[in-house]
Amino acid sequence: MAADTQGRGPKRANGARETELLDLLQRAGTALTPGEVTERLGDELTYSSVVTILTRMHTKGLLTRTQRGRAYAYAPVTDDAGFAARRMRTVLEERPDREAVLARFADGLSDTDADLLRQLLDPEQESNR
Repeated sequence: MAADTQGRGPKRANGARETELLDLLQRAGTALTPGEVTERLGDELTYSSVVTILTRMHTKGLLTRTQRGRAYAYAPVTDDAGFAARRMRTVLEERPDREAVLARFADGLSDTDADLLRQLLDPEQESNR
């Protein structure tokens, strides 16, 4: 389908819309209401679509929400690095052999990243060198 039925541009996957809204909320630096999100998006999405997506993201634990007047204002629960770490943990938790997954991950790290990970896991070891 080249465009949605309301002529608001090409149809995109829900994950892409969530990513777009999450990025917008992170850049805002403050909680936004669905009306404010819709306004910042221009004519990309209807108000009701924004409400639906934000509500689903809140249900998934990606956003917090606080009452602001008659609406909710939404904000991300963490920053971009926090969401990436969360995705990594989810993948790890979904696999039955955690040791194998972690070993393969560690094998694929560059020397620099491996050193950084060692330092993060044991900061005292770095000071003993």
